[in-house]
Amino acid sequence: MKRCEFVRVLGGIVAGFRRCRLIVVAMAAFVLLPIEPSDAGWLPDFFKSSSKHAKSPKRAKSARPTKLAKHSAPPKPRATRLAALGPAVLPPSVLKPTASKCDPSTFRVALDVGHTAESEGAISARNVAEFVFNLRLARLIEQRLKAEGFAETRLLLTEGKSRPSLFRRVAAADNLHADLLLSIHHDSVPNKLLEDWEFEGRKSHFSDRFSGYSVFVSRDNPDFKTSLSFAELIGKELKAQGLRYAEQYTQAIMGRYQHPLLNKETGVYSYDELIVLRKTRMPAVLLEAGSIINRGEELEMASPERQTMISSAVAAAVKEFCEPRWALLGPL
Repeated sequence: MKRCEFVRVLGGIVAGFRRCRLIVVAMAAFVLLPIEPSDAGWLPDFFKSSSKHAKSPKRAKSARPTKLAKHSAPPKPRATRLAALGPAVLPPSVLKPTASKCDPSTFRVALDVGHTAESEGAISARNVAEFVFNLRLARLIEQRLKAEGFAETRLLLTEGKSRPSLFRRVAAADNLHADLLLSIHHDSVPNKLLEDWEFEGRKSHFSDRFSGYSVFVSRDNPDFKTSLSFAELIGKELKAQGLRYAEQYTQAIMGRYQHPLLNKETGVYSYDELIVLRKTRMPAVLLEAGSIINRGEELEMASPERQTMISSAVAAAVKEFCEPRWALLGPL
């Protein structure tokens, strides 16, 4: 029996009932029979028509044309009709979560170790190559992600000189069919801002003026929107750990290294020309974990405590990026 026919029959049976009993019977009927979206609009009509029957049975026929006219009007949107019922009587299929944005067991994060052994990147205030910092932190992030269930996390180690290696990184990430690329770096400043000093008898350079992490995305990435979303999650998690982002990239003193700040709360910048961000087929983010040219922050970046803090923040961001969303509520 179709639901609408069932409702009409039930309405006739309970026409002489008191209203309180009528409500109980109606609720029982709609619990026993799963409500389909197409029938959801019958619930308020059932109460209205039954109430009229109870009060004035002789006027039932005159009420019917009004009821039919009501149903000839354009139907309300499905979401509105379902919302009127309340969560208790929603079909079970609506309450099931949608497929997650990513399945941790198959989701592949490519962790790009910035620079190479032949092209080491910046040199810290204590003469340690940036590549050493990058590799150490990337390995720790890899371990943390795998411990969190992201078993397909892959470490990208590239060889060769700086610029040719950039295109090899992109090709490696694409060949891995990575779902997300995170490039790990540590920051410095333009040469004109460096000061001289000696460390353990060796000449070196430093700049204590600037510190903090920064997160970069390219607006030319094929999936810029997703890249930005992930970058903001990283920035949010780092901020939650009590870390501050580097603000100097908005200043004219940075020269050609000046970049637009996309989110002043989380420290996300755009770096549109960066090859590893704009040439990959997947969403891509670059993290400058901290400044190693700042003498105080260099020591912090070398400490297990800071490395654990950053790797935990990145893992938390990836987990949140992959969190399932309920179909009933939609994306938060």
